[in-house]
Amino acid sequence: MTDAEQVSDCIARQKPDVVVHLAAVAAVTASVKDPRAAWRVNLGGTLNVVLALQEHAPDAHLLFVSSAEVYGSSLNLGHAVDEAALLQPVNPYAASKASADILVRQASAAGLSATVMRAFNHTGRGQNEAFVVPSFAGQIARIEAGLQPAVISVGSLDDERDFLDVSDVVNAYEMVLKRRKDLPAGSVFNVASGVSVRIGDLLAQMLSLAKVKIEVQVDSRRLRPAAIPRVVGNASKLRGLGWTPCIPLADTLAEVLEERREAVMQSLATGGPAR
Repeated sequence: MTDAEQVSDCIARQKPDVVVHLAAVAAVTASVKDPRAAWRVNLGGTLNVVLALQEHAPDAHLLFVSSAEVYGSSLNLGHAVDEAALLQPVNPYAASKASADILVRQASAAGLSATVMRAFNHTGRGQNEAFVVPSFAGQIARIEAGLQPAVISVGSLDDERDFLDVSDVVNAYEMVLKRRKDLPAGSVFNVASGVSVRIGDLLAQMLSLAKVKIEVQVDSRRLRPAAIPRVVGNASKLRGLGWTPCIPLADTLAEVLEERREAVMQSLATGGPAR
């Protein structure tokens, strides 16, 4: 993503009809530890994609996956934010994604066919443990297997987040792509459930699925700087196109936990690390 020549060569060879751009330094904690990398990938990489498309595939459509994090302080307004809310990022990940979001919309105004999807929290099989749900699930699975003490390490449990299953989010992307020729240039869509869930309640649901009794311990290293207490999005614009999330959060949590259990069992069988 950060090598402009490689990105350009790839677009020139493939001549794509559609580019779905999700590549990013996606964890807030990672962006805080290495802001330069976040900016190089999230903004610089997006610039490389946009310029390559403008030069080599000007008729292609770019679906850019932005983030709810771009709203930042606007999420403190006390209601579900819609796409008109100000972008007020509060961390390097959010700032770099907000800048890329603006870049894509500016390129669209200049003629590039593009849509911006501002995805709120989502999870599912395959997500790594830098994110809250697989982090909880991985620890529970290792505790059940006797690989760590029966204590789960957590960050803030009082924050509230708007969660979706990754399959519902992918369905939103697919639907928008199918409708891309009918949408206004540079359309922006929130991808959100419209319901906030307290992280502590989410953890309680997962612990209820655990096979052993587990103690909860707050780890200050897991507390995020400048955290937004409550995040909830208004996706009525996307729902107006016919999208509706279908997968209950309880099912998603159970599936992620089962995947982590499978990974731990596989690691024990092979002698390698759980992945």
